[in-house]
Amino acid sequence: MRGDTDSRRRSGSFPRLKQWVIHHTTSVIATCADFASMVAAVELLGVSPVWGTGIGATVGAVTNFLLARHWTYRRRLGGAVEVQLARYLPVSLASLALNAAGEHLFANVMHVQYVLGRVITAVIVSNAWNYPMQRFFVFGDRSRKVDRSVDRKKLGR
Repeated sequence: MRGDTDSRRRSGSFPRLKQWVIHHTTSVIATCADFASMVAAVELLGVSPVWGTGIGATVGAVTNFLLARHWTYRRRLGGAVEVQLARYLPVSLASLALNAAGEHLFANVMHVQYVLGRVITAVIVSNAWNYPMQRFFVFGDRSRKVDRSVDRKKLGR
């Protein structure tokens, strides 16, 4: 029994690790679009780093949604794009708010160079918010229903 559980844990870990790596690869691509837009807005258009963060986050969010839908979570595509987009929008808006708040904290309060502050914020927000919300909520597989009573019967509970 125990060996069976251990083998299931091991087999389930690799796909999750692979998905986490793919998620972060797409995040790096989206972040490049985000940062390029942010720096261009700040340096070329003269907007504040906080507003630049909003512009960049918008560009990054569109890039991220398209990459996540078509690459990171493509095996989980069961939902219509409209449903996933409706879920992605509030998650992305919350991510934007977290990124802007982090940029404000680092750039305006702690006086950290704005790009460095944005990098630190992006890493925190990506791991603590974006990945779990995209994996379980936006692109989560809602077609599988787990019957916990079967598991309890097997365990003799």
